[in-house]
Amino acid sequence: MLFVLFFDRLKSMVNADAKIEEMFKAGIHFGYSRSSRHPKMKDFLFGLKNNVEIFDLEKTDKKLNEAAEFLKNLGKEGKKILLVGTKTEAKDLIKKFAEDLNMPYVNERWLGGILTNFKGIRDRINHLNDLEKKKQTGELGKYTKKEQLQIEREIIRLKTYLEGLVNLESLPAALIVVDSKKETNAVKETNNISIPTVAIMNTDCNPNEVKYFIPANDNSRSSIEFILNELAKAYKEGKKEKEKENENENNSGQN
Repeated sequence: MLFVLFFDRLKSMVNADAKIEEMFKAGIHFGYSRSSRHPKMKDFLFGLKNNVEIFDLEKTDKKLNEAAEFLKNLGKEGKKILLVGTKTEAKDLIKKFAEDLNMPYVNERWLGGILTNFKGIRDRINHLNDLEKKKQTGELGKYTKKEQLQIEREIIRLKTYLEGLVNLESLPAALIVVDSKKETNAVKETNNISIPTVAIMNTDCNPNEVKYFIPANDNSRSSIEFILNELAKAYKEGKKEKEKENENENNSGQN
């Protein structure tokens, strides 16, 4: 009986709102087993099905809207954001949305010091750029075949971890992270230097670790894609609003 009542409530909630229904279809409501739940996630849960925690999508939507508003303001200010997600389900999506927004990203491995030793990371990026320039101009021809092979391998290795950071010329205004538990080193660095983080967090994560948390399924491609799309859309809206304001100012100035 309780099981039936639980799903009647879930169904009525989903049917009441088109966006909630989309979130439901994307599988955003699925958490992990109760045994892996972080205590501070309890308030964002709706119930339990087959020992799997179910998120309260109305609360998830509220948190998503808060994060989207934050991203919208960053868009209006033209601020740089860094997207981070190295788990299999997130890697290609992180790259896709970062490139769409022309933003830097990390989707292979978080290198220690990306934020807290930014100068050191920039030096490595500049080294990569220098090696690629030498390759393109034929300068590597002056090295032996063995040395050229070693340089080629170094370029491949550096590109694997640094390619997404090439356009990060200064510290970002914020991070978007998929799975704060997986990306714990990135979150620690943001907290050390007070950079706000927007994070998609499953039931095993601690929401107190970041400023803008989105309690949701961080282990499903469809869930991750839905949320990243909402955040990217908000950033673009902010950017468009600023462009429109500038256009209006220019027009009024001409008149």
